[in-house]
This record gives sequence, structure tokens and C-alpha cells, in this order.
Amino acid sequence: MSSVIGLDGPIPHTHEQWLTVRGCKRVLVVAQTLTFAQRLLDIFPLLESDMRIEVHFTVAPHAFSEGVARFLHRLGSPVLPWREATATEFDLALAAGWEGIDAVRAPLVLLSHGAGHIKLQKSWAGGTVRERPPGMLSRDNLMRGDRLLTAALALAHRDELTTLARDCPEALPVATVVGDPAYDRLLDGIGHRDRYRGALGLNDGRKLVVVASTWGASASFQAFDALLPRLLSELPQDTFRTAVLPHPNIWAAHGWYQIRAWLAAYRRRGIAIIPPEVDWRAVLPAADWVIGDHGSLTSYATLIPVPILLARFPHAEVHHASPAAALAATAPVLSPGSPLEEQLDYARREYRRSAYARIAERISSEPGRFHRNMRSLMYRMLGIGEPACPPLLPPLPAPPPLDTWTHGAGDDAEVAA
Repeated sequence: MSSVIGLDGPIPHTHEQWLTVRGCKRVLVVAQTLTFAQRLLDIFPLLESDMRIEVHFTVAPHAFSEGVARFLHRLGSPVLPWREATATEFDLALAAGWEGIDAVRAPLVLLSHGAGHIKLQKSWAGGTVRERPPGMLSRDNLMRGDRLLTAALALAHRDELTTLARDCPEALPVATVVGDPAYDRLLDGIGHRDRYRGALGLNDGRKLVVVASTWGASASFQAFDALLPRLLSELPQDTFRTAVLPHPNIWAAHGWYQIRAWLAAYRRRGIAIIPPEVDWRAVLPAADWVIGDHGSLTSYATLIPVPILLARFPHAEVHHASPAAALAATAPVLSPGSPLEEQLDYARREYRRSAYARIAERISSEPGRFHRNMRSLMYRMLGIGEPACPPLLPPLPAPPPLDTWTHGAGDDAEVAA
């Protein structure tokens, strides 16, 4: 929460004398990036309607922290300055990234923020290169010397326990397989496809091509200046619509203005460039094709009964055991030498649901059970009983029309956001 200035410096508004509801268990949500903040958006609502619990928010320092505080403010919550947050004791903390968690003064739950652990991590020792476990399974991210940084590690898949036992056995006693919230949301979203398509403005029967890009030098965003003109020139615009979902880290690194500026010519011609504040999980189930790369969103698309094509895939940078690696061995690759519409037709004819379903099964081993498992874990750590009702979340809100994110219609709203 915000602070007022007193004689001795900042006085937190959370001081007991300012409060109406007192004696609450205090939970700190630590968001380093927009990706992490959106992941946590499925978590802290599990504590809603319980006046024994009060939730606070903070933004930890990170290279991609741009836009996070704005996102949290739009939820209606003040954001604690990082210095104040790390000087305050909490009963529980939640994070989806490991940067800064060693400074948090609370038992911390760390959960993953993507579809499996995709990026290949390497270390150099004695002149040789050695693969390291990726992401939150890495000892480097879980330990500081002999100290384990987390009180609980919330895993998406039971296979991750094997990796953890081999590479960071100290974390095994605090590891719990809870599942994946995006996986469960997408499963539910399949049943709302018609509602999402109607909200996007696709009642006229036009087909939706969703183009997804992760971040970094190997991302398909690097090739948008070749791909997007093809989508406009080769696909009849009275039959197709295109929506582009750049990774939030691209927006954070380059800025909202610059992304819109780089893609302005395509927006003017009707391609929807969807900003990271919009929940992509209500867009993906509306797709008729997904063109992606090695990012999590492309792997999550395996849950949707929709053909997937790969625009770019850096095999040497992807962990061999990840769902993304399995997808690269299954999905057709976009070719510069064949007409684009023919390639979409080919991907649809050759699509085999069973092959993609097997990839999707590698993302979560607790399908449909994340919210139940995660709420039980949090209440157990808080030391209080769960509410006597199931942890049900409503369906995701329908997205705005695609025309909101083409040139002109949504510019003022995006700038204001």
C-alpha cells in the first residue's frame, strides 16, 4: 500500500491504527514482470471473500518490469514500494519468478509461469558446457548457498519431481504438484469458443489466424517484417482476420509506443496487435490457426483443437524434454516458398488431434485441479481452514472486438492504459 510521510520517514498505511479490519493474515503478491503478474492473477483470487486474509502487491526489480505497476493499479490495488515490501513481515508470499525473492520476509510459494520449462540453460565449467535444469527447477534459482529460498514449490507436472530430485534434492520436501492455471483456463475456454469469436467480431464467418511470438533474439517477432506482409497480401481479407500476440517482455523492453510504431502499417491494414494487458487465453480458443515459435503460448495452443504452424524454432536453445521440443517434432514449419493459404489448408488437412493432445499432457499432470490444489496449499501454509465452498472461478471475460487493436479505433484507449 502507499505511504504517508511522518517525522521519521514513511509510515505504511497498513499500520494497525489506520485499519478497519484488523488481525488479518497478510499475503504479499510479488510481481517482477507482466508475465508473472498475469500468472498470479489466477492465484490470489482464490483468497477472495475471506475477511481473515488481506492481499498486498509489490513489483520486484527486473529488466522487464515496465507496465507491471500500471497493470496492478488497474486491479484497484495500491502497490507497495519494493523497499517497504521487503522491510515488512508477511504471513505468505506468492511469486512466479525468482528475481528478488531472497529479500522477501515471508514463507514464499514459487510457481512456474509457462508451458513447461522451455529455455535451455547452460553453464561453463573447466572449459566444458553443461546443461542445467531450466527455470524454477534450477538449483541456481532456488538456493542461496545452503539456504532454500522457497517454503513451497508449486509444480505443474509430476515429471518435474524427477528433475528436482536429481538436481536440487533440497527442494524436494517442499515441492507439490498442483497443475497449471493456464492449462485449466484454456480447457474451459474451448467450451466458450463461440462466445469469444462473437466478442472478437467474427460472427461473419471469417477465419482467425493467431500469430504468437515469444521474446528474445530467436523469437518470431524478428521476422514479422516478412511474415505480416504475407498475411495481408496472400490471405483474402474478406475471409481471414489476423491477431498478433507479442510476448509481454517485448512490450516491456521496447515500450508500448515503439511496438505500435513498428507495427503501425500492419495495424492500418487491419491486423490486430493485441497488447499484453489483454488475457490471451480468451483469444486463443477463438483461433482457426496458430502460427508460433518456441514460446509458451504456442505450446499452450496444443490444448486447442486447432492446426499449429511454426514460423521459427531455435532447436539449440530449447530444452529437449520440454513440450515445445515435442511440438517442434510434430507441427509443420512455415515455408517461404509456398503460398500461405495453401500451407494453412495443408496444416488443417494433416492435423491429428491425438498427436497434439499427447504434447498437451506434458504441460500439466493435474488437469482441471489447479485451483483446488493451489488453494489447499496456500491455506495450509497460512495455518487456517479453507472456506466451506469449492474454489470456482468464473469464465474469463470475453475479449473486446479485434478492431479495438487495429489502427485508430483503440489508440486513445491503449495510450491511456
